[in-house]
Amino acid sequence: MRIGIISDTHNQHYPLRPALKQLRRRGIGTLLHAGDVTNVATLELLRPFDTWIARGNMDRDPGLLQAAAEFFGPQRMQMTHDLHINGTRLALLHGDAWQTLHDLISSQEYAYVIHGHTHIPKDDRVNATRVINPGAMGNTRWYSATCAILDLSTGDMEWLEF
Repeated sequence: MRIGIISDTHNQHYPLRPALKQLRRRGIGTLLHAGDVTNVATLELLRPFDTWIARGNMDRDPGLLQAAAEFFGPQRMQMTHDLHINGTRLALLHGDAWQTLHDLISSQEYAYVIHGHTHIPKDDRVNATRVINPGAMGNTRWYSATCAILDLSTGDMEWLEF
């Protein structure tokens, strides 16, 4: 099973729109968003996917939690998710709470810990845990906008750049 991973959209619908179009074209049905959605209009764009969202430090819009529940189901936007997808255990969080991020990684209970916040793409391994940051879709400054596709069956990951 392949999943899409994005983060830090910050209301930037371009390049988010072409990224989502590319993910749909590649048959991605499940999307993990590692936080900083920042507004309900961005959630609207994610509706075609089975979406899980980590609440980021910029997710202050009071309508986000209710919209996420309406669009994707209850508890779909939380500070930290403990997910089991296709038999694989993943943690999803934004990453601004560094101690929580460190504790999840060092627990070695997760095959993957997925986070955002830094806007810098990363794919590291800490013992048995793979730590992935898909980069950012918005406010990328001198970096390209990036997201990723992760194959949970093989561990292969493909980076998409916009």
